[in-house]
Amino acid sequence: MSLRFIGIDPNTGEGESPTLWVDHDKQEFVFQGWKPSPELEAECAATTVPGHAVGIPDSEAVIRIPARMVHVIREACDAIERPKLG
Repeated sequence: MSLRFIGIDPNTGEGESPTLWVDHDKQEFVFQGWKPSPELEAECAATTVPGHAVGIPDSEAVIRIPARMVHVIREACDAIERPKLG
């Protein structure tokens, strides 16, 4: 795996660090975020939208990312579209 660190929550304190990486080889974003409350996870699992099964598959997770990281997410979008460096 070839992860490229993009950024971290600008309000990160000790022990909490929502973070974003780009995996150029797989063309994926890798997020580290906060676990949702049981209520939020249940709401996400119960949501029905076209093309989305009810529930959360074992291979997936719901995470929370603060909106203040929008600039980091934009940077990741730009980075994934650029050729891999080195």
